[in-house]
Amino acid sequence: MHITVAGKQVETGEALKTHVRDGLGAIAKKYFDHALEANVTFRRDAKGRLGAFNCDINLKAGRNLFVRGEGEGPDAHRAFEVAAEHVAKRLRRYRRKVNDHARGLAEERAGAAETAPQYVVSPADDENDEAAAAASAPNGADGHGGVEGHGAIVAEQPAEIARLSLSEAVMRLDLAQMPALPFRNSGSGAINLVYRRTDGCIGWIDLPPG
Repeated sequence: MHITVAGKQVETGEALKTHVRDGLGAIAKKYFDHALEANVTFRRDAKGRLGAFNCDINLKAGRNLFVRGEGEGPDAHRAFEVAAEHVAKRLRRYRRKVNDHARGLAEERAGAAETAPQYVVSPADDENDEAAAAASAPNGADGHGGVEGHGAIVAEQPAEIARLSLSEAVMRLDLAQMPALPFRNSGSGAINLVYRRTDGCIGWIDLPPG
């Protein structure tokens, strides 16, 4: 597993990097030994509390399967340990809810995945930006698919739409701490969306097939 360790106003010496590699290696070996990569970022506490550190872990456990963990502590080592435990808990939950072959789930699903265009649109500051958006929108649509008040498309890349059951989609949303996840329902064949509501609950939009 490839592990990247970075710090924002935090020194990431070799001792800390070794601690991270050993900790994530143990978690991957126990729960998901074919994990692909992990990005670990340390930073000072945003609230400015003296001696407080934050750690963010973004683990790619397989194709289309991401796990996120966050931690806080009086030093970088402790912040990592808290974040790593969050990752471990989410992987344990994932393992409990799928069958004995779940460790190969991401690779097995990859063959059934579809791709769809994904766009990043900048805010429109004035009429010139809105005109640029209309010119750059796909299929000649006005302001990126008819949504006014946005600027030009600044990024475009394919996004995979996996074929999943509702419970699998909710697990992936939870594992990656994503705000929303589109998927093709393996039961109905329709495009569905699960998303995190402002009240903390999970919403589900089930579009009719065809």
